[in-house]
Amino acid sequence: MTELDLDEPPAVVTAGASLFAEALTAQAATPRDVQWAPPVPGTEDGLAAVAADPRTGPAAAASVRRLTTARPHWVDVVPAGQALGLGPRDFLHAGPPVSWADAAGPLRGALAGAMVYEGLAGDVAEAGRIAASGGVSLAPCHARGAVGPMAGVVSASMPVSVIEDDEYGGRAYCTLNEGLGKVLRYGAYSAEVIDRLRWLERALAPLLARMLHQRGPVDLGSLIAQALQMGDECHNRNRAATSLLLREITPALLETGAGTGEVAEAFRFISGNDHFFLNLAMPAGKAAADAARDIPGSPVVVAMARNGTEFGIQVSGTGDEWFTAPAPTVEGLFLPGFGPDDANPDIGDSTITETTGIGGFAMAAAPAIVRFVGGEPADAVRNTLQMYEITLAEHPVYQMPVLGFRGTPVGIDATLVVRTGVVPVVNTGIAGREPGVGQVGAGLVTPPMSVFADGVRALARRAAP
Repeated sequence: MTELDLDEPPAVVTAGASLFAEALTAQAATPRDVQWAPPVPGTEDGLAAVAADPRTGPAAAASVRRLTTARPHWVDVVPAGQALGLGPRDFLHAGPPVSWADAAGPLRGALAGAMVYEGLAGDVAEAGRIAASGGVSLAPCHARGAVGPMAGVVSASMPVSVIEDDEYGGRAYCTLNEGLGKVLRYGAYSAEVIDRLRWLERALAPLLARMLHQRGPVDLGSLIAQALQMGDECHNRNRAATSLLLREITPALLETGAGTGEVAEAFRFISGNDHFFLNLAMPAGKAAADAARDIPGSPVVVAMARNGTEFGIQVSGTGDEWFTAPAPTVEGLFLPGFGPDDANPDIGDSTITETTGIGGFAMAAAPAIVRFVGGEPADAVRNTLQMYEITLAEHPVYQMPVLGFRGTPVGIDATLVVRTGVVPVVNTGIAGREPGVGQVGAGLVTPPMSVFADGVRALARRAAP
């Protein structure tokens, strides 16, 4: 028998039933217990078909390469009607497709508020009657290359940031962030909400557009990379990213020729809104994810999104098909006066951040996030480490100091989710169940496993012989 040269003493590895590890421990051994579970029932044939498809490995690698080498830049701010081809009665929303009849409370509130903002209705009651009678057209933001936080409602007059991928040429779009509390994206529609939307359209957006035209594009990937090393994860914590953005654009704002008061008002709004950068991180992620789309055989998830009624994903190798299940509830912390009974199920396109390796996947970089979503700093690290089990790469640019500058886990593989039983970790805000309430809390949500299983089955149906 050949003598083995071991670098360390032999060890016993156990998996499955816990009694194996317990028996060894009782005999003073120290087993290495591997967490293992069988694949999701009913997916065995699908997993086998995808594994046997010769395109799977190269296609997955191509998707991840494009996802991690995209170079998103903020290049402009323009009306959504111009950028996205929206007419006066066209409205976009977060998540997979949904009708007015099936829309959740916060989405109905945001749609009604947007109709009042656009002048299509005198009040929210009239807006509801118009929408219920089919007087408006609804479509997902993702269908137009856009993303929207929470309710994600976009209408023709709203200004949107234009994000351009310098590497692959794609474009993505998102509205400007309104701040926290009673805001349209959380389903609020009071007069102050509408007034703020009009100020964004008439004052802030033109100023930002002039700034970008004069200064040139802003490198969003670079800002995200820096923010991850300063305590952000760029989904529910954007304090460092927003501060970095202000440092980047302030000289150009001052050189636009705008009045001192106009510039000061814009500066106060952005500096007082830690989430301003979220609406740039999201389309930056969308541009990167879209670069990884439509690669036959690829099991990489390129969209996760929720409309308050359903949670849905899209997979690179299955085109624009949505795989959906009922939206789960969010477990977390609530604002004073609110509790679980006030919460709507999960909603928003902001899970594009997790899809592209930040947000919940980068919680180890932002231990302070637990004060917003619940848990302990160790939980943030644990959540990030677990995501390496279902992803195909470590991001070469987005790195985390606490893990020795290890790249964030990126490139969710639907087959790995189904094989391991581990679902993506998502941190998110919580919208009030009733229209008009606004934000009621924040926390963590567990996506439904069935959407990943459905994605694998769809890949299997398309597998090469």
